[in-house]
Amino acid sequence: MACDLCDTLGGSLLWQDGQLRVVYVDEPGFAGYCRVVWQQHVAEMTDLDDTARARCMHVVFIVEAVLRERLKPDKINLASLGNLTPHVHWHIIPRYRDDSHFPQAIWGARQRAIRMNSTANLPKMLAADLASRLYP
Repeated sequence: MACDLCDTLGGSLLWQDGQLRVVYVDEPGFAGYCRVVWQQHVAEMTDLDDTARARCMHVVFIVEAVLRERLKPDKINLASLGNLTPHVHWHIIPRYRDDSHFPQAIWGARQRAIRMNSTANLPKMLAADLASRLYP
């Protein structure tokens, strides 16, 4: 069975090591949306051993911290769904009270018009921030 996260990066690569990668998801209206993806095809967090789970969450929390410092969102959403793509990955999504879906999840019903942000340099800035905190 095909797996999007095995066959593609799942976004623009910001950082990676042998276990994990962090990608930027270009989703209109959601500047800073990132994914942390386990490199090997593993369906559930409990399929990972304790050390691997801890490493995965460490990277998720570093991405969250970088996004909070860089973008100053009102809230950060962390989600590990994998319903359509059963491959361990975490969504880290900066949220603002005036974004198009707030207070709903970004996959829910839109509440207002999409607010476009200037994000041309954001992936490069995030990649630099992550490189200074994570080691390949």
